[in-house]
Amino acid sequence: MKLNRAVSFVSLSAVLAAAPAVFAQMPPPPKPGPEHQLFKQDEGTWDATVESYMAPGAPPMTSKAVETNTVACGGLCMLSNFKGEFGGAPFDGHGTTTFDATKKKYVGSWTDSMSTGLMIGESTYDSAKKTLTGYMEGPDESGKVTKMKSVVEYKADGSRVFTMYMNAPDGKEVAAMKITYTKRK
Repeated sequence: MKLNRAVSFVSLSAVLAAAPAVFAQMPPPPKPGPEHQLFKQDEGTWDATVESYMAPGAPPMTSKAVETNTVACGGLCMLSNFKGEFGGAPFDGHGTTTFDATKKKYVGSWTDSMSTGLMIGESTYDSAKKTLTGYMEGPDESGKVTKMKSVVEYKADGSRVFTMYMNAPDGKEVAAMKITYTKRK
């Protein structure tokens, strides 16, 4: 038993002695860049009005929700929590977004109480139009993998509008949901 402790102590000592040399060779951790400023803009608590279009031309089903966004990972990502209702039932969703410097795109994941898995997406930001446009792909409520387009418009008054588009049976892209966000003071 004493031999095992001695071997463990010697092994731990060797690891601790080598640690500074190993860490000195590691590149410095990434730092937030200008692309991450969008996260600071989205950070906070937002009141949301959700309009869900159940059929083209039909009036939308409307509900209220709250989204809370937190900048995390040293400013490199944003965590989103969304709580509301859909069709009278509670709705709970969670997202993670970061900027992938290799792809030069925002990448993210989303899961919610109506999904059977994780949606993955990529978006690009047009600073002149103040618009974030991209696609998400993943299982819908039935488990079928779908691809959806999303557009976030940043308005001059500080609000933002998220619109999700899906393909109709005829193949045309139609708005399926629109969420208007107003930031709490």
